[in-house]
Amino acid sequence: MSDQLEDFIRNNRSQFDDREPADRVWSGVESSLGADKKRVSLWNYTPLWRAASIILLALTGYLLVPKQQAAVQRDNSIALGDFKDVEAFYTKQISEKVDLIDTFKKNEGLNGFTRDFEQLEAMYMVLKEEMKNHPSDKVKDALVLNLLVRIDLLNQQLHRLEDGEYDNKKTERKAES
Repeated sequence: MSDQLEDFIRNNRSQFDDREPADRVWSGVESSLGADKKRVSLWNYTPLWRAASIILLALTGYLLVPKQQAAVQRDNSIALGDFKDVEAFYTKQISEKVDLIDTFKKNEGLNGFTRDFEQLEAMYMVLKEEMKNHPSDKVKDALVLNLLVRIDLLNQQLHRLEDGEYDNKKTERKAES
């Protein structure tokens, strides 16, 4: 059927080409086209959507950036607060053990211990300064580890002193002399 229609249009094309629609038909078509161009809805207005998306993107960026910085600062202050409690506990233990060792300090052979202890204390001060400048969990863990190593070193020293290891060395030196 479509073949017959196509054949009919090809055969009679000259009859279709010489006729033009009436002027009132063209004016109706033109007026309907012109009305659509003037009457664009806001939903189909592309520049408006572009401006709205730019404003939304800028507003989202503005609102998210300060919240991320505040969250980092809040986490750092929590880490710093937690560390102060841990530091107070371990510092108290260290000072008690140092006082015990000071009672035995008259003995010889404590030079290696005091040197190691002073190095650990110097490293602790550097880490503490880093914690003030850039608080983080990594620095906090390093500080706690330093405190634990110092306590362990003090415990080893106390055990040596209690066992009389230094007294034995002192008597051996006197016997050799």
